[in-house]
Amino acid sequence: MQAPSSDPLGTPVPPAARSSLPWWALALPALAFAALLLLAFGPGAPSASADPVLPQLLERVQQSLGHHPG
Repeated sequence: MQAPSSDPLGTPVPPAARSSLPWWALALPALAFAALLLLAFGPGAPSASADPVLPQLLERVQQSLGHHPG
């Protein structure tokens, strides 16, 4: 049997503490990101139907970062 590894301070770390992330640790941020995209580009968002989504997204990112076109 292998001895438990230790953290930088030398305290033993039990094997259960080294497990992977739970499923919700990845699912919740992805769900929140999808909800924000839906709010930004959903059916209620003001936009022309012929405009592609990617240029709109890039424009909003530039606006939020304080860059002004031109």
